[in-house]
Amino acid sequence: MTPPLITLEEAFLSKAANEALPDLYRGLVGNLGVSERLNDTDKLRLSSMDGNGVSLQILSHVPGALSPEVCKAANDEAAAAIKAHPTRLAAFANLPVADPEACVAELRRCVRDLGLGFVGALIDNRADATYYDGEAYMRLWEAAQELDVPIYLHPTLPSEEQKLASYTGNFSDEAATCIGAYAWGWHSDVAVHILRLYGAGVFDRFPKLKIIIGHFGEMLPFMLDRVDRVAARWGRKRGFREVYDENIWITTSGVWSLDPMAMIIRNVSCVLFFFFCCLAEP
Repeated sequence: MTPPLITLEEAFLSKAANEALPDLYRGLVGNLGVSERLNDTDKLRLSSMDGNGVSLQILSHVPGALSPEVCKAANDEAAAAIKAHPTRLAAFANLPVADPEACVAELRRCVRDLGLGFVGALIDNRADATYYDGEAYMRLWEAAQELDVPIYLHPTLPSEEQKLASYTGNFSDEAATCIGAYAWGWHSDVAVHILRLYGAGVFDRFPKLKIIIGHFGEMLPFMLDRVDRVAARWGRKRGFREVYDENIWITTSGVWSLDPMAMIIRNVSCVLFFFFCCLAEP
């Protein structure tokens, strides 16, 4: 008998955000023909959950640089879905990452005020070229620790500066997109972000902060020992390995290879969440 599963990073696209997504995400949704399933939070989704043995699904909004107003509307749609199916659905809040103060307000609204199964937030890894190790984002990390909810850093598209510096060359536009995004770039970029947060002392200031990253740890497990050794010189209160074990959770998030799974089992002691895409066929 298949054990009951709780799944996360389960793609959801609100009606409010359909036209606000970056062209690449909107194009992917259209080309894959999954917009109906992404929008659905009722029969199609529940049927897929039942067919795959999923007891509870955490809705996670398709990423994109969305305004505070669109984020609020998207979260209200998720809240309505949870209210309709309170034993089957929960959600990560969608936050307007370009506006740090609005992020704090919307996270608090979802977790405290809506009270309908919001268990944290899933946000873009960057606000264009801005990472979240600066002082402007400290109140977001403070709020997440205070509310005792995780923040899921989802990869995002390279900034214009990154495109020009690393992902433009003697290859096709399709290859450039893949190298800069889902083949390599956005995974290494999330890893860099975690190192920036560690180097900036975010985990010293907020020792109970919970961060989730996907894709088998966004390359960090492979480099864990080396990073831990060199980061010992950065003057932080805890070693990187200790922070990784205590503050970072990882998901498989669409990476199904057995070799990285074996490596993670051998060198990571944190809890491992699993991601099973609700769009996959049984």
